[in-house]
Amino acid sequence: MQINHDKLRELACAVIDTELAAVAALRDRINDDFIKACDFMLDCSGRIVVIGMGKSGHIGSKIAATLASTGTPAFFVHPGEASHGDLGMITDKDVVLALSNSGETGEILTILPLIKRRHVPLIAMTGRPDSTLAQCASAHLDVSVEREACPLGLAPTSSTTAALVMGDALAIALLEARGFTAEDFAMSHPGGLLGRRLLLHVSDIMHTGSAIPTISESALISEALIEMSAKGLGMTAVTNDSKQVVGIFTDGDLRRVLAQEVNIHTEPLSAFMTRGCKTGKPDMLAAEALELMQRFKINALIILNEQQQLAGAINMHDLLRAGVV
Repeated sequence: MQINHDKLRELACAVIDTELAAVAALRDRINDDFIKACDFMLDCSGRIVVIGMGKSGHIGSKIAATLASTGTPAFFVHPGEASHGDLGMITDKDVVLALSNSGETGEILTILPLIKRRHVPLIAMTGRPDSTLAQCASAHLDVSVEREACPLGLAPTSSTTAALVMGDALAIALLEARGFTAEDFAMSHPGGLLGRRLLLHVSDIMHTGSAIPTISESALISEALIEMSAKGLGMTAVTNDSKQVVGIFTDGDLRRVLAQEVNIHTEPLSAFMTRGCKTGKPDMLAAEALELMQRFKINALIILNEQQQLAGAINMHDLLRAGVV
């Protein structure tokens, strides 16, 4: 089959233009009903129960996930399953958000009397303000579209996009109203990059105790090299007689020593170590340690406690393994 590539591009652009228009039309629908829907959700002491059939169900499931991850507890219930037992998941403390483009979805209309009997607020998101579902709702969100992006006018395209955007508008409005923060978001996404950046502390990944490479400033360079090789962090902390950290000796320092053809078996470490090195704290975020290391172009960091005593050590490989980089 011969394909006209220009025609494909034209069709794709037409879809995007149609859906852009559908989304833009939503701005005028952020009305009193939208505010009422937000108030119902903010006052909800239970959870937001999202229902929808078919493509509306897929959109509803995503909206429920977005609400849940942004501070508004929510879950999705399939309306077909609801009439066969799952309706028991809805309590009198919940709010129901029902999605149906036609507003006449049979499976949803079947359970409407049971939802009403629980006296829970019903928020409807439909494309027909005069539909049964819209008329029964405590608040109606109009997501009607002029036309679907499908040239046949059959496949839900513009309508599902409009519903998804309206759901995002609800979730983000509630997020702001609740004062939801990036740290709150990270708590519900501990496995994601943001979670690792905002929840992981240096104390969670640093080497401690005997695993910390440590050498006396009175030692020879060769002794420091043995300690570095044994601990494998590419550096060693250097301490004085009082066990206070006075500097660091790194792989970079060693390369500079070797470039000068210094006898590592006779020369003291104190003449070649880096004094006044950068240090971190156990309670600092691992992401902060990464930023510090990147800013000063260093690959390892000595960690001191509040008494300025040696508490641990990390290097760039530790941050990589932890998924912070």
